[in-house]
Amino acid sequence: MPEPTKKEENEVPAPAPPPEEPSKEKEAGTTPAKEPSKEKDAGTTPAKEPSKEKEAGTTPAKDEEEVSPPSALPPGLGSRALERKDSEWSLGESPVGEEQDKQNANSQLSILFVEKPQGGTVKVGENITFIAKVKAEDLLRKPTVKWFKGKWMDLASKAGKHLQLKETFERHSRVYTFEMQIIKAKENYAGNYRCEVTYKDKFDSCSFDLEVHESTGTTPNIDIRSAFKRSGEGQDDAGELDFSGLLKRREVKQQEEEPEVDVWELLKNAKPSEYEKIAFQYGITDLRGMLKRLKRMRRVEKKSAAFAKILDPAYQVDKGGRVRFMVELADPKLEVKWYKNGQEIRPSTKYIFEHKGCQRILFINNCQMTDDSEYYVTAGDEKCSTELFVREPPIMVTKQLEDTTAYCGERVELECEVSEDDANVKWFKNGEEIIPGPKSRYRIRVEGKKHFLIIEGATKADSAEYSVMTTGGQSSAKLTVDLKPLKILTPLTDQTVNLGKEICLKCEISENITGKWTKNGLPVQESDRLKVVHKGRIHKLVIANALIEDEGDYVFAPDAYNVTLPAKVRVIDPPKIILDGLDADNTVTVIAGNKLRLEIPISGEPPPKAIWSRADKAIMEGSGRIRAESYPDSSTLVIDVAERDDSGVYHINLKNEAGEAHASIKIKVVDLPDPPVAPTVTEVGDDWCIMKWEPPAYDGGSPILGYFIERKKKQSSRWMRLNFDLCKETTFEPKKMIEGVAYEVRIFAVNAIGISKPSMPSRPFVPLAVTSPPTLLAVDSVTDTTVTMKWRPPDQIGAAGLDGYVLEYCFEGSDNWLPANKDLIDKTKFTITDLPTDSKIFVRVKAINAAGASEPKYYSQPILVKEIIEPPKIRIPRHLKQTYIRRVGEAVNLVIPFQGKPRPELTWKKDGVEIDKNQINIRNSETDTIIFIRKAERSHSGKYDLQVKVDKFVETASIDIQIVDRPGPPQSVKIEDVWGENVALTWTPPKDDGNAAITGYTIQKADKKSMEWFTVIEHYHRTNATITELVIGNEYYFRVFSENMCGLSEDATMTKESAVIAKDGKIYKNPVYEDFDFSEAPMFTQPLVNTYAIAGYNATLNCSVRGNPKPKITWMKNKVAIVDDPRYRMFSNQGVCTLEIRKPSPYDGGTYCCKAVNDLGTVEIECKLEVKGGLSFCRLLLQGVPPNIIDSYLRDAHSSNPEEY
Repeated sequence: MPEPTKKEENEVPAPAPPPEEPSKEKEAGTTPAKEPSKEKDAGTTPAKEPSKEKEAGTTPAKDEEEVSPPSALPPGLGSRALERKDSEWSLGESPVGEEQDKQNANSQLSILFVEKPQGGTVKVGENITFIAKVKAEDLLRKPTVKWFKGKWMDLASKAGKHLQLKETFERHSRVYTFEMQIIKAKENYAGNYRCEVTYKDKFDSCSFDLEVHESTGTTPNIDIRSAFKRSGEGQDDAGELDFSGLLKRREVKQQEEEPEVDVWELLKNAKPSEYEKIAFQYGITDLRGMLKRLKRMRRVEKKSAAFAKILDPAYQVDKGGRVRFMVELADPKLEVKWYKNGQEIRPSTKYIFEHKGCQRILFINNCQMTDDSEYYVTAGDEKCSTELFVREPPIMVTKQLEDTTAYCGERVELECEVSEDDANVKWFKNGEEIIPGPKSRYRIRVEGKKHFLIIEGATKADSAEYSVMTTGGQSSAKLTVDLKPLKILTPLTDQTVNLGKEICLKCEISENITGKWTKNGLPVQESDRLKVVHKGRIHKLVIANALIEDEGDYVFAPDAYNVTLPAKVRVIDPPKIILDGLDADNTVTVIAGNKLRLEIPISGEPPPKAIWSRADKAIMEGSGRIRAESYPDSSTLVIDVAERDDSGVYHINLKNEAGEAHASIKIKVVDLPDPPVAPTVTEVGDDWCIMKWEPPAYDGGSPILGYFIERKKKQSSRWMRLNFDLCKETTFEPKKMIEGVAYEVRIFAVNAIGISKPSMPSRPFVPLAVTSPPTLLAVDSVTDTTVTMKWRPPDQIGAAGLDGYVLEYCFEGSDNWLPANKDLIDKTKFTITDLPTDSKIFVRVKAINAAGASEPKYYSQPILVKEIIEPPKIRIPRHLKQTYIRRVGEAVNLVIPFQGKPRPELTWKKDGVEIDKNQINIRNSETDTIIFIRKAERSHSGKYDLQVKVDKFVETASIDIQIVDRPGPPQSVKIEDVWGENVALTWTPPKDDGNAAITGYTIQKADKKSMEWFTVIEHYHRTNATITELVIGNEYYFRVFSENMCGLSEDATMTKESAVIAKDGKIYKNPVYEDFDFSEAPMFTQPLVNTYAIAGYNATLNCSVRGNPKPKITWMKNKVAIVDDPRYRMFSNQGVCTLEIRKPSPYDGGTYCCKAVNDLGTVEIECKLEVKGGLSFCRLLLQGVPPNIIDSYLRDAHSSNPEEY
């Protein structure tokens, strides 16, 4: 069954009243409305205006359905509940008005059933199923269904071998199907049943009857004591539908005769404190049912002047559910107060008060065990009381015990699982409770919901029926303990032994006992050659030097067991293969296409079976091309038409009962060789080439004698042989070819058998000449160790194209030319590295194509290897010209490019001190330096100075880094004043601002009762505030968070005292404040920044200013005011001043100034605008190159090639 919702836990269904008796509330036409959500959130009582209650409609609230008097005395109640003087049990019969009220509510709710269960008839011992269907189109979750027998018996706790509950969901039709199946029906199952379905505020129910026929036997006399005893105390019918015992006679164990006791008389004359004792003594579980009947006999209604209808004597609700108390006043003007254990109940989200005419209603939500108490209500001088009992759900057995079989001496564990952790569970053996103790062999272990009964060293006396019982179910299983059977761990095996070898029969059994050996039914006698060995559980029979007479059937029989272990022994001679007629290496040669018949003599007793195989594949006898033929003294392998693939190693295997013999014979089939792989042309001349190839993968089984070579033009199909004598090598030089014409060549391989097929043609090649030498060889740059050369391509390249260049150099006074590049280069520029400083070198370059290297191009004079000094220059990126801000924990990775030759020396300092490289990583290259901090800390904040030095030239730059963090809380928060619904707070700024300016504060309040914090004000800039709209009668605490650009502080400072909002407010006199002078001279809060602009694209200059009165803004270019110029547009919004320059040209570059003037002063700020023009600059910028790098590149390019730029 699905877990019930809270509503189901609290409901106890009451019988529906006849339709002809309308309820009073229905006639009145008004019913209580649901509580507004605002009242629930605030925890206050509902609004008192009656008009709102009327406007809520006539549909009854959900709460009325969730309340009913207790239908059963809660299990486990102590004498506390029964000893209360003023308490009197309600017997589950609600007044007619409440029943009618519920019937009225149910009649107005939506109908949920699509198909209702119908009554049925079943025979004793047969099965029957009832089906209910619910449409799920308008339901957000699964509805809850309950099955009842009679008025109060919930069948969910009775599911077992006679009752099964099932539920399914069809996704296509969106219909829930709920089934109740009764298995092996009995006579006492007959009666009225009810199915209820609930979903939120919707409810539907249906009643149906079950008739059981062919009942036998007479109706037994009903005994009150047996009627109320527990069902299923170890009996076979445990867990059946009817546990009251009123409809059948129970079989009880034979007990000693004792006088009959009238339980009714005992309860009538007993005190309430003795009820539970009597119920336990006489085995009564349905104590509520007996008290219900007892109360009917002696209940006397007392009239009350203040109450027209009083509380029921007792109420019952499931844990976590909701309960409703209702009284009706004679005079609606009387003041009503509710009490719990003598303490007045205040309205809250847990306790909800509701007024409806003369009715006064109290709702208690989310009932817990602490709510199990006495409640009473006072009206004037009178009061009426009741008892509320909160019960916990019964403990169910979710995993049943299983029958177990064990052997003596083993450890036995019986396991079950219940529905709750650490539940109270009792174990029984044959109906007697098991009480573990220090001397007991029984041990109980609990692991959450799992419970174990452990028996150490089980004996036959432990064979019994064991059961486990909980408050909501039971389970039983049988334990059987037997003697250990004899196991054959290692049986005897049949053996076939070569003549003269040792025979060893061995077996192993599970027990250390003796046994007897027999051969062909006769006992075995020990001798010098035959030995019997017994060691523990192992038994051996050993016979040395096996003879033919040792064959037979051997049997070992263990003593005291009807078990035998047989084995057969045979003595045999192994087979042999005779290869005297073959070569020393057992090789047979045959020419492809011929027939091979290979006959091999064999011997052995009994005659062995010969099996020929090749590569683990057997050769079968028959009519195949390759087959085997068997004869009494030989075995023959036949190959009708030998093929190349038949070459290989053939295996002959002889096998008989004495053993096996193996031999391998190599058959070699010789044939034409495979064609070689396509040749490769390695060198090409103007009318010749050099070709190479590899020998064929298969030589045909005979050595290669030589090769024939043929060639043809690519566009021709005619091949021409180039050699008539065999070429012994794998290289050849064809000649007399036409330059510029494409050719192909191919190869034939020759062995003693013949000529192979031709190889695949080579890749086409064209006989070509080398190119002319490169031109305009010049020096590009020189350093202390490198020389960079550049040149132009050759004037004449030819049809072979150009594959690349080789640059070579030699030192002055030497003729040893050294290659500068290992691989060909296709660019016309290359740097020669690793040269000694102050040395002189000569340089030449060659062009390379398929025909070879061209004539070299020499540089006319020696080159001195010495670098020209270039002063250093640091290119600070634009975003680093302002303070660089990062949060604590973030990474800092700054790249600062620079220039200078030779490679400059770099020095970093922080606040004038050398940087600790253990905390800050510095990485330098030839063109830039990187400062990297993996996790920034506030100690990394400061001014970083970079010095770049080349020889005597020095360049410096500075970067400001600021690492910020969240601030600390304010130092103190005080309540300055409390008046009416307002509280005045003041606080002091935090000591730690997180290395960033405090941008505001966040104020929160909390009611002293709940201490739940709610935000009142966010992003507040001042250090004092007034909190308004507080609830009168509540007591509040306040706390304040600091905030900067990183966020709120981790902690908040709370007021030490609380502010009480008194009900009788005092008159508050507003303090007199002097007018604040907001006048302020102009001041720029965000300066102008030097900017790069692109010619033809709009550019903007931005800054922000503040001042009071509002300052007048004037823009100037090169100290000249900009007035009525259509190329400029000026904006000012909320202190942000913007100057837009439309499609600037290089003429628009210069110094721009923003001037702010008011009555209190004048302030100016300047910046430089540089307009970059030209297509190359735009193209580089679009490719993502920083402007400072583009500027350096363009300056260098202009200085080196002024004509091109």
